[in-house]
Amino acid sequence: MVFNSLTFLVFLAIVLAVHNLPLSWRTRKANLLVASYVFYAAWNPPFVLLLWISTVVDWLAARAMARAQSRVARRGYLALSLVTNLGLLGFFKYGGFLVANFAALLRGLGIAYQPAAPDFILPIGISFYTFQTLSYTLDVYRGTLRPARSYLDFALYVTFFPQLVAGPIVRAADFLPQCRAPRRVTADQFGWGCALLLIGLAQKVILADACLAPVVNKVFTAASQAGRLDAWIGVLGFSAQIYFDFAGYSTCAIGTALLFGFTLTENFRRPYGALGFSDFWRRWHISLSTWLRDYLYISLGGNRNGSVRTGVNLMATMLLGGLWHGASWMFVIWGGLHGLYLLGERGLRHVCRGRALTAQLGPRILAILMTYLLVCVAWVFFRAPDLATAFTLLKCMVGGGPNALWLGDVSAATALLIVAVTLAWQGAMRDRRLEDLLAHVPWPVRSAALAALILALCISRGEGRAFIYFQF
Repeated sequence: MVFNSLTFLVFLAIVLAVHNLPLSWRTRKANLLVASYVFYAAWNPPFVLLLWISTVVDWLAARAMARAQSRVARRGYLALSLVTNLGLLGFFKYGGFLVANFAALLRGLGIAYQPAAPDFILPIGISFYTFQTLSYTLDVYRGTLRPARSYLDFALYVTFFPQLVAGPIVRAADFLPQCRAPRRVTADQFGWGCALLLIGLAQKVILADACLAPVVNKVFTAASQAGRLDAWIGVLGFSAQIYFDFAGYSTCAIGTALLFGFTLTENFRRPYGALGFSDFWRRWHISLSTWLRDYLYISLGGNRNGSVRTGVNLMATMLLGGLWHGASWMFVIWGGLHGLYLLGERGLRHVCRGRALTAQLGPRILAILMTYLLVCVAWVFFRAPDLATAFTLLKCMVGGGPNALWLGDVSAATALLIVAVTLAWQGAMRDRRLEDLLAHVPWPVRSAALAALILALCISRGEGRAFIYFQF
């Protein structure tokens, strides 16, 4: 079940109707929990068992940690949580990858070994809910969070359907307090939630799927035929596609949660208006980048043990962050490139010794464009199916031949226009919020804009494509 489907709209209407009946708060939370299991089971019902395993194990492990008298016991219960969750994640997501690379290693040593092809499928959203529930047990272990009092509240935290399969990755400290007292949705909250849902659907259906996906798919599937302009159109188009696809999901999730009175954390903050790569990761997939910072980078030592160890910690974090996205060396390369970018940025700051190089408008625009272009280079490895395709496109971007794919094509011009408007908008809005901007727009204009979005969604209809990050 995806947000951009009629099935979801019917599902949402039913869940909202039940939620707004004169029922107790506990019953309404139970309704949301059951709805969340139904939402997840719509893909593959047996995989609900994995949610139950993670929920029960982490519930019991956290409570046992809170009661434990010794550090050894606390570590043991934390290990139970880590082994269970990372074990399931590793088996389903990385098992085939590890076996294939082990077989390749043996073949390189002259040993013939052909493993059986794995016959299991990847549970949707397993990376997201695994990291979410692990953050709970890690916070309890560190003593920064007390275990949840209610199993119902904790189960709802793990499985809340708006953000279950593609984030944002929510922290228990942010969500569980919202479960204690009845959430009363105001008219303004409900209206803003509907608006966010519409905006997110428009980002996904109209921009990502209808306008950008056909252009990007043609370039990446025919990379050997691409000229210089073709390659740049495909790569720039993908940078916009993945943003509108993923930010569209996050916007839908935040808006849907708001319809029930729950507030989720912001996951994107104009990332293509970033001044450098540290700034980019403070704006792109914020819930993942902060998770990696708080539970991996800092745990490795952060920047506390000198520049060399800091560089190692930073690179390890970005490599593992890339691997989190999928069992492929392409994602590892993508993460490694961002690690190199961050290391280069740290070195540049050391050389500049704190001088504000982007205080004036010209250098700021140049910094934004350079950051964006290097991010696009990394996106090539994220999107390309293999190294050969990635290097072919990079070669074409530098010195490709005739533009055989998109020269003069209207769809290519549309994609470039979307990219240009996105860059200009995010650069101008990098320090402003959409809510603040819309607050100064007269309500008739806002209403007309939302009506236009509804009409555009009805006309485009889309193909019901799943969100890109569902595969992670």
